[in-house]
Order: sequence, then structure tokens, then C-alpha cells
Amino acid sequence: MKAFLFPGQGSQKEHMGKDLYDTFPKAKAIFEQANDVLGERFSDTLFNATEDLLMDTRYTQMGIFIYEVALALGQEEVKPDCVAGHSLGEYAALVVSGVLTFEETLPFIKKRGEVFYEAFQKHPSAMGAIIGVPDEQVLDVLKQVGDEDGENLYIANYNGPGQLVITGARASIKKACKKLKEMGAKRALVLPMKGVGHSPNSAEEGEILGVELKNLNFKDAQIPIYQDADGEPHTNAQEILDNQIKLMTYPVQWTKLTNRMDEDGVKEFYECGTDDTLQKIVKRMKPDSVVTSLLHIPTYEGKIHDFSVVKE
Repeated sequence: MKAFLFPGQGSQKEHMGKDLYDTFPKAKAIFEQANDVLGERFSDTLFNATEDLLMDTRYTQMGIFIYEVALALGQEEVKPDCVAGHSLGEYAALVVSGVLTFEETLPFIKKRGEVFYEAFQKHPSAMGAIIGVPDEQVLDVLKQVGDEDGENLYIANYNGPGQLVITGARASIKKACKKLKEMGAKRALVLPMKGVGHSPNSAEEGEILGVELKNLNFKDAQIPIYQDADGEPHTNAQEILDNQIKLMTYPVQWTKLTNRMDEDGVKEFYECGTDDTLQKIVKRMKPDSVVTSLLHIPTYEGKIHDFSVVKE
């Protein structure tokens, strides 16, 4: 079985999508559809965006979503048997699996970016990448630092065994990373992306976006979508909607999701993004599987810029 994997925020790159737009008519049509829906030449903004602009979640979320859908649907060479997306990437997976249309999802992604931007302005937060410390010890440190600072710190992503992302107030996350590094973490650093989402700290944003999600026309999936909220495959429209709402305040269960895909017979994984973010995680967990990028299929190979993607 083949799976398409869609990465989330943090996978944005300068000039992303320009060569896809210039070379592949189906992909170009998706970018133009986005321009029509948004009522502006967003593709021009994306193709010329500076690194600083791409760190602004109001632009980042739409850019990643449009790029990933265009990459997946701009070719006909590989058809997935199932899909999954990491955080923001789950919305591209919803479109590719037929749960939502591109046209109705894009305005929601725009709203999502705006809500998260406003949340960060009110409550500056951060995310930290932690590798090489048992989950229980990470939770202990988060509680200790949180109690000291009067803040609530959480695990936002379970990306792989011993590979977590934590979230909370910026100063407290910096302190937690320092403590975890002193405890022997292979990696414990604050990420450049802003830390909103996938924890109870985002309850207010989750409520706002939950209302928006309920206004979308969720349909049964044409192929299973493995969802971050529980790591399980789903095709029922109501279950998928419920999980999307839940994910606003729940951690991404990518470890569980990857293991479940493997148990279900998925042995080929194609990352539909600019780089190797998800490939590294899956390859580490499932070394006997084929893990590659959609950029490396013959249709795309050498025609779209490759941002240091892992090759077989």
C-alpha cells in the first residue's frame, strides 16, 4: 500500500511552488484557483516571499496548503491508497482524500492563520524540539518548570520514539529546553516557528476554529485518512470532523499513526512537501519501508527544486 504524507508548518521554503507552477499545467490550475478564491494574486506573493514573510503564519499556512495540494494533484503517476498529514498538513490530506474541496478549505486555512497570528500577539509562545529523553521525564520537567513559572507547558507533537515537540510560554520553553539538555537530551532547542496549537493553551482558538470547521461540508473519505488526533484510519465524515476539532487542543500522535500505517500494510511512503521532514521520522521508525519524496517520481524528478530531500 502507498501513503501520501503532508508536512506541516516549518516546511516552507523561499520560492516554493514557482517551478511547479511554471512546468505543470494541473498544478498551475490549482494555484490559479487559489488566486480566484482569495481574490488576489497570492501565488505571486508566495513565489517572491522573503524568509521573514514566510515566518508569518498568515502567509505560511496558506502557502504550504496550496503547494502540497498542487504537488499531490499535479501528477497522475502515483495514486495513494491512504493519506496522512502532520498538523497543518492534515488539511491537504483532507482535500486529496476527497473529504473537503480545495475551494472551501482554503478560506478556512486563511482564517486559521489569522487566528493563530492573533493568538501569538496576545500570548507569545514557543515550541521546542526534544530528542533523546523519555516521554515521562519530559513531562516531569514541563510540570516542574510550569509550576515555577506559573505557566502550562505541554507536549504538542509525539513525532517518533524519543522525539517530541513541547509548547508553552516562550521563556518557560527556553528554560525547559535548558534543563532537558542538562539531563542529556541529544537535542533540546527552541524552534523558530511560533508555538500555537495542539495543547489546552489553544482552547480559545480551538473554539473559534471549531465553529468554522462545522460550517464546512465534510464528506466520507474516498481513501482512508490517518488522523493526528488518534493515529487511526478514518473514512466517516463525522468522525473526521470530530478529530479535526479535537486536534486543536490535543497533541499530534505521529508515532502511533506511523506504527498503525505499518500494521495496516503501508510499505511505501511519499512525502508531499518541499523537504525531508517526515521522511526522516518514518525512515527511522520503518527502515524496511520505501520512504521517499513525491519530488523524486519520474514526472517531477529534476523539474522541481529539491530542498535536500533524503533519497533512497
